[in-house]
Amino acid sequence: MKQENTPLFAARLNAFKIGADAYWPGKNKVTTADLLARAATAGLTAADLNYPDHFANDTPAQLSDALHDSGMVLNGMAMRYYTDPGYKLGAFTHPDASVRRAAIDETKRGLDVLADMGGRLMTLWMGQDGFDYSFQMDYARAWENTVAAITEVADHNPDLDIALEYKPNEPRAFALMPDAATTLLALKEIDRPNTGVTLDFAHVLYADEMPAFAAALVARHSRILGVHLNDGYGKWDNGLMVGAVHPVQTIELLVELTRAGYDGAIYFDTFPDHSGLDPVAEARTNIDVVNRLRAIAQSLAGDADLQAAIARQDAPLSMRLVQAAMLK
Repeated sequence: MKQENTPLFAARLNAFKIGADAYWPGKNKVTTADLLARAATAGLTAADLNYPDHFANDTPAQLSDALHDSGMVLNGMAMRYYTDPGYKLGAFTHPDASVRRAAIDETKRGLDVLADMGGRLMTLWMGQDGFDYSFQMDYARAWENTVAAITEVADHNPDLDIALEYKPNEPRAFALMPDAATTLLALKEIDRPNTGVTLDFAHVLYADEMPAFAAALVARHSRILGVHLNDGYGKWDNGLMVGAVHPVQTIELLVELTRAGYDGAIYFDTFPDHSGLDPVAEARTNIDVVNRLRAIAQSLAGDADLQAAIARQDAPLSMRLVQAAMLK
């Protein structure tokens, strides 16, 4: 199902390592360029690269060439502090000032690579910035250090967007920015025009939030810079295929994104690895499902009867109208 305004689609590149021995028989080392080439066979049109992980065996120039050869564009990059054991106690919240400085400087290097490659969006998921025990963290100090770090990062290159991706926990028991409201409080203090939020559907569910409401809050108080679609049961970050559990909530989020004017890429942050699924088939399914759900969402966004029902909080009528659009 093709729509005229179909967005760019990206997905978690590391998922395309599944079945590497069979897909690349005899290959000793699978590179990021290899993953990009395989991802393109699924119909993906954009990619997010992890820094520094995805640059271990490929230079920025080589990855730019790989993207071009695969018919893909660079959507953005994401910092990956948690893969470095030196950041176990945090990156921006680490008690050692030299470690915090190293994290900030590494982020700046990532931004420089992003700019050189022609990208614009850097996503910060700070899963390691949190705590596990009472009396483990000086909360006020950790908050101040994080706000100061993100402010410095945002000022490094004001032409690049910095998106905060929140999640309640994992790997730490409690994340410093676990939900939309807390993240928006931080962004208010940071007060930089090139900052905003990446909404991850499963993270939002995990935070016990309604995805469309979270999007409305972010659009009101900041900017929606990225959208990760997936699904789950709300107990942890399942990373299931889009619409597998919450199709109605996914449609409502897509309606809200339409109203907010979001025109960025849709990134599938899913985990076919958990079930040993074929990552290409899984990505193709996500693309097909999202195109179908977006078509429904676009029809509902301008539905006067639905808007009237919502204005009266007439849930029975709203559900009939939504389900009628879904079940044609």
